[in-house]
Amino acid sequence: MEQFQDGHHVRLRSRERGTYLHADDDGLGVSLRRNRASMNAAWAVHVYQGDGNNQYVLLHSAAYGRYLGATDVPARRGHSGRRVEQCDYEPWEEMAIRWQVVRIGSGDDILLRQAVAGRLRANGRYLSVDAFNSVGPMMHWVVEQIPAREDTPHLAAPTGLRFPRSLAFLLPWRVIQYEQAGAGEPNANFAWNSFLFRGRSVFHLRKKLARRLDAAMDASNLVMCVRAGTQGRPTPLLVDLPHSDETLDIIVVMAGTPAHADLRYPNVNAE
Repeated sequence: MEQFQDGHHVRLRSRERGTYLHADDDGLGVSLRRNRASMNAAWAVHVYQGDGNNQYVLLHSAAYGRYLGATDVPARRGHSGRRVEQCDYEPWEEMAIRWQVVRIGSGDDILLRQAVAGRLRANGRYLSVDAFNSVGPMMHWVVEQIPAREDTPHLAAPTGLRFPRSLAFLLPWRVIQYEQAGAGEPNANFAWNSFLFRGRSVFHLRKKLARRLDAAMDASNLVMCVRAGTQGRPTPLLVDLPHSDETLDIIVVMAGTPAHADLRYPNVNAE
């Protein structure tokens, strides 16, 4: 467990494949990819204290905030075990996202054993949780620490042509639920406001939220944190929204508050 520090960020590299655990931009899938300098390959550590002295690690995506979890869905054709996905953290799904860290021999490689279904296994591009008793090399993982940035990252400006207002109805839409964090803990119970948002641009979403909170507000003074499930930790939203129509819960954190000072950003470009 010493490789996983609560609140820090890590990458998980398959020892056998040399590829990284990646949160897919549909906001649901998990795959193995070679690109390590990506928010999608960064996972925030949430250490969970179980009964007695049992400790587990929960991993939530630095891109979308959702937690790595095992499902009841069979793995893709040709693979054994159960499918792995990005999951919300709800009390009734807690067991699905708990992982026990098991060191392999005297080296640094680890196994990630899901609390119920088995061990995390790399299957080419895709992953599964396999309950077989044998521990093959495709279950070996290398943990890479990601240092924190010293500054707040800028959101990338939107790319491509802007849709004319008359054609905006063609863009996909979703419901955004939001509330502003107070001066203290940003994971409190909120009274959510909501609005309809079209498209995926995180840049435009921040502008719209700034206007709704205060017409004169500078959008750069707020950070949007996505919360995946009622128990999920707020995760700064820095990339465009996932390709889905699912409702997003956004907690707005203002610059200069203790909640803002506590946010941690992974430096995904660091070696």
